[in-house]
Amino acid sequence: MKLRHGRLLIIMTIVMSLSFVNSLAQDKATYMRIAKITVDSNKLDDYLIALKAQMESALKYEEGVLAYTAVQDKDSPVKITIFETYASVAAYQSHILTEHFKKYKTTVADMVKHLELTDVIPIAVQSKLK
Repeated sequence: MKLRHGRLLIIMTIVMSLSFVNSLAQDKATYMRIAKITVDSNKLDDYLIALKAQMESALKYEEGVLAYTAVQDKDSPVKITIFETYASVAAYQSHILTEHFKKYKTTVADMVKHLELTDVIPIAVQSKLK
């Protein structure tokens, strides 16, 4: 199970790079993080709506938010993994102060059963997708 989860993380990290080129991975200022979230199964649909709204707002209104990829565990859909890429740590810090992010956090407060945040360092970000 852990091996499959590890493979999923590798694959999704590559998918996250939809709009990036390899040179971005070498940019030390870029800030990347993985959020692993477990959602209350009775509130999953509402959580997904709130998550998508927050992601869309962040990408539309925040220059420093570069990419989001959110995925569900195929065998346990309440387990959500989000790959986040910001232009810098400062861009992330600015992001968490925005009204749309605060609204998301308030909206999902009783939906999220577990949250684990991990800062990561990109090794290679490549994609044929544009």
